[in-house]
Amino acid sequence: MQDIQFGQYPSTQDLALQQNRVLRNTYALLALTMVPTVIGALVGIQLGFSFFAGSPLLSFLLFLGVAFAFMWGIEKNKDSGVGVLLLLGFTFFMGLMLSRILQVALGFANGGTLIALAASGTGGIFFALAGIASTTKRDFSGLGKSLFAGMILILLAALANVFFQIPALALAISALAVVIFSAYILYDINRIVHGGETNYVSATLAVYLDIYNVFVSLLNLLMAFSGERD
Repeated sequence: MQDIQFGQYPSTQDLALQQNRVLRNTYALLALTMVPTVIGALVGIQLGFSFFAGSPLLSFLLFLGVAFAFMWGIEKNKDSGVGVLLLLGFTFFMGLMLSRILQVALGFANGGTLIALAASGTGGIFFALAGIASTTKRDFSGLGKSLFAGMILILLAALANVFFQIPALALAISALAVVIFSAYILYDINRIVHGGETNYVSATLAVYLDIYNVFVSLLNLLMAFSGERD
């Protein structure tokens, strides 16, 4: 947001231009993050990458630790080029993590189709909700607390299922995640439009995580209900 200079507040037109600039930069950087994500996923598939597969709990906790360390670094350096580099490094790491579920999906006879469906479904959700968020006059900032509570619930349920390994719970988590993170797309884009987020690096990180989680959750559901064994 522009600093107040000479006792004058930024004009409505200046604020609108700034918000549009943040939104454009967010979309551009978001598109760029898909490159290291795809590279990371392909590298992971080629190497048969597995993150402590023998210890699901250790894998889950270590993943959270690495992810939060990246996110802390990105936020700490969001106003410099270092933040962009850390964001691209983070998306490469997330691509590596994504490779595991892609390997499982490719084990199905229709695995390629399932991945394509999950990708197209995620794209459809993103473009539809981003379109609504960027054109409506409604402010969705009130959804923040509810969505955060839903995200915490998903994390706790996922951690619990590391121990219990209940298929029905895994499906419920995935279904809830599709709803919560789809709503987060609406919320995060709407925040940019209404001036609630003025840094495009932070905005890109938020929207990237929304898209990533929707894709993974959709793919889990598609594998459960439409996967065809060889």
